[in-house]
Amino acid sequence: MHKSIVSIALIGAAMWAGTAQADPGYDSCAGKAVSNADYSACGAAWIAREERRLNVAWKALYSGLPARSKASLLSEQRLWIAWKDKSCLWRASGDWGREGQVIAYPTCRAEVIADRADYLERAARDLRGR
Repeated sequence: MHKSIVSIALIGAAMWAGTAQADPGYDSCAGKAVSNADYSACGAAWIAREERRLNVAWKALYSGLPARSKASLLSEQRLWIAWKDKSCLWRASGDWGREGQVIAYPTCRAEVIADRADYLERAARDLRGR
């Protein structure tokens, strides 16, 4: 039994170390976390930051597009949102313990949103550069 507890703790530490390297705010928050609720709050804050960045990037790109391109981008975004809403759920399934639910899931979701925000920001820069 003791080996399983140690193994679970090591898996949790590895998941944390392997995920949240891209967001200093999350890393700082998680470094101070002492409970699952603390880790959950850190993850929720990171997701919220990425959602705000995504919304700014979306508006910057969408506002600069011609009508046909706007319709295509809107269709793409709706599909992406449906995918985002299903992404990372396997990490919150409970199969990985609380670490999966309070560390791996929110960091995965934040990274999915960050990737889309990065994409939209690059597209807006490319559009301005034309």
